[in-house]
Amino acid sequence: MTDAASYQFSGQRFTVEYRLSGTEAEARTKASLVCNDQTVEAPDKILPAGMIREQILGRVERFAGAAGFSLAAVSYPIELLGGDCAQLLNVLFGMSSLRPGVRVERVEFPEPALSDWPGPRFGRNGWRDLVGIPVRPLVCGVLKPLGLPPAALADLAYQFALGGLDLVKDDQGLGDQPFCPFKERVARCAEAVAKANQETGRRCLYLAHVTGRWETMRQRALYAKQAGAGGLLVCPGPAGFDALRDLAMDDAVALPILSHPALLGSFVTQADSGMAPAFVFGQLPRLAGADASLYPIYHAGFPITRDDCRAIAKACGESWGHLKPIFPTAAGRMGFERVLEMCEFYGQDLLFILGSSIQQHRAGLVKACRLFMDEVARSAKL
Repeated sequence: MTDAASYQFSGQRFTVEYRLSGTEAEARTKASLVCNDQTVEAPDKILPAGMIREQILGRVERFAGAAGFSLAAVSYPIELLGGDCAQLLNVLFGMSSLRPGVRVERVEFPEPALSDWPGPRFGRNGWRDLVGIPVRPLVCGVLKPLGLPPAALADLAYQFALGGLDLVKDDQGLGDQPFCPFKERVARCAEAVAKANQETGRRCLYLAHVTGRWETMRQRALYAKQAGAGGLLVCPGPAGFDALRDLAMDDAVALPILSHPALLGSFVTQADSGMAPAFVFGQLPRLAGADASLYPIYHAGFPITRDDCRAIAKACGESWGHLKPIFPTAAGRMGFERVLEMCEFYGQDLLFILGSSIQQHRAGLVKACRLFMDEVARSAKL
């Protein structure tokens, strides 16, 4: 039996940076509350001397004040982590998420803690190897609108692939609806993309949306692989980041994963609460094992700023122990007019997401895709 009082802590701690609104004095008070809320959650007067105060309780390691807000780095012992996303999120923001004026900015791990997280199986380079594109941004078409039958979606998939796109993904609204059953849709779309690949000599991949209950997700992922899908679309907001992590680690699945932002928007819409976009769309999916992270680009009708997108891209690609870098995305009614801008903003390591707008092109979908790919190739060389 473990004796908690005699347990020898490693001394290794991970750090969470919080944005705290208000005056410096108010922010310091909030930092102290975070230290307590996220660990012992108990009045100071009942905390015994020794291990609980010296090891368990959160510590403010850095504090920097600014106009209207402050940044506080709070550390916690790595022993509080259980090696899963649920416990990580519980420790870094569980009770503090109920307090106004507190936002998670980023997390920092010492290598001993990071070793418990395999991260992306493929990452940017692995995904490039699969599609045979060593440089330039990749481009992904979306199968929509919701309501089309499997045959119509398969025809769209065929046209996207014939037009030279690198990836074709299900829309996140596609599940196992009676008008579009999962197995029929996946089989038809995978077959359609394979047919186009035979004609073009390319290696376009079809990504099947598999979000659901855990057992259902795994069954769907295995079926999708058997049917010829080349990757998966997962919504970790409704399914949980551990569901994404388990799929990424599953050797029987072993497919690249695109993380979708559904249900995660409310975390990032306020500057003084929730979680920073760079954490939700950059660090967290990368830590959980996504190989690319989908989110809307700035100036696309969503409350995501240029600075947010720059920070997300940095979180997706910066050196982070053994974790492979992943693709950031340019999504949100993406058209020809923003290709050059996106290539200049992100560089070569970018995944374009083409939705319904390209289906309206007067030249037809196949020709429009080829024109878009030509524009990407030209813009990426500048």
